[in-house]
Amino acid sequence: MFSVTNNGGSRTGRAVLAAAVAATVGLGAAGCGDAASEQDDAAALEPGRLLSSQELRGAPVLPSAGRSELVTYASQNAQGEPVVVSGTVSVPRGTAPEGGWPVISWAHGTTGVSDICAPSNDTLDGPAHDYLGGVDQTLDRYLADGFAVVQTDYVGMGTPGGHPYMDGGTEANAVVDIVRASRSLDDSIGSQWYAMGHSQGGHATLFAAAQGAERAPELDLRGAVAIAPGNDTSSTPQYLAAGTPEVAPALAFLPLILLGAEAADPSIVADDYVTPESKPLLTAARNGCVAQIRDVIGSVPVDKAFAPGADIDKLVAYLDEQAPGRLKPTVPTLVLQGTKDVLITEPVSRGLVQELCANGSEVGYKTYEGADHRAAIPASFDDAAQFFHTLQAGEKPAGLC
Repeated sequence: MFSVTNNGGSRTGRAVLAAAVAATVGLGAAGCGDAASEQDDAAALEPGRLLSSQELRGAPVLPSAGRSELVTYASQNAQGEPVVVSGTVSVPRGTAPEGGWPVISWAHGTTGVSDICAPSNDTLDGPAHDYLGGVDQTLDRYLADGFAVVQTDYVGMGTPGGHPYMDGGTEANAVVDIVRASRSLDDSIGSQWYAMGHSQGGHATLFAAAQGAERAPELDLRGAVAIAPGNDTSSTPQYLAAGTPEVAPALAFLPLILLGAEAADPSIVADDYVTPESKPLLTAARNGCVAQIRDVIGSVPVDKAFAPGADIDKLVAYLDEQAPGRLKPTVPTLVLQGTKDVLITEPVSRGLVQELCANGSEVGYKTYEGADHRAAIPASFDDAAQFFHTLQAGEKPAGLC
């Protein structure tokens, strides 16, 4: 097993670690000694294989953890090819219960698509810390409640390659495979697990709820909790292409959608969809996080966001495949939503739940009066924890369709 223990979890250390592991599995330019001989063929890399670990330090460490590790592990991209993904594993203090610590596999909300936006790369002054720091406070409560918490960075965030933003299949792969990797890291981690996430991560959670049990039958997926889950984005390109003044705030999502689609389907070339006036949005997304994208929106004319003649239909067709309303989660799933959320509105989430119920899934829904997009995370803790504990006991939660 390839292990890296130096560099103290610094951003430079993480970059070195990711490059070394990518090279190990044939995804980089250089070999890596014994590790390279262990895995000669990247195509044979098994999803969920733990590739490296080192002590996690700094902002991403959850205070209640008895052990915190930065890991890389094998997963698959949108073409089904092996890729290296990074993430973190937090293990509770004390003695694990019989069967090992149950696991929450957390999927993060939108931070961006570049490596510096990966949660494992977070710092106190980092570009996404205002979001990630608040999320970590709630995740620490789950850790203190007796759950191991694993957090994927997603494909292409913190490791080589592009990030296929809002691509349901790769999101689910990353969410599932880090649970497998965590069990190789620490034998106190059990096989019982729960998918959970917010916003983009809520979208990932729904795909994991639909695909996770089949992808990892050796694990015991009991349930899923999606907080303000990202929904169907297939109408976004036409909305932005309209070029009317009200679309300006949504321009922050244009580069994320374009670069994400390009990462999932290389025939979709992000630069072909923008004008010279809107290209700074792509530059900001490639080098920064959401805040940096928003910083340049004011300089982009809303009527010149899309290049004339861009193949919007092709982009829309890809995005339509990522709509969560077509899914059928195979485990009890809880959708939680703030009533004052202006990014993912309550009617949208309510409609999604109705679609999932119509598909034959067991889905519950609860709202939090006055909570906005981020506030729904701490507001939902008690309900989500109760949901998990009910499933742990082998009981069926109330209120499911």
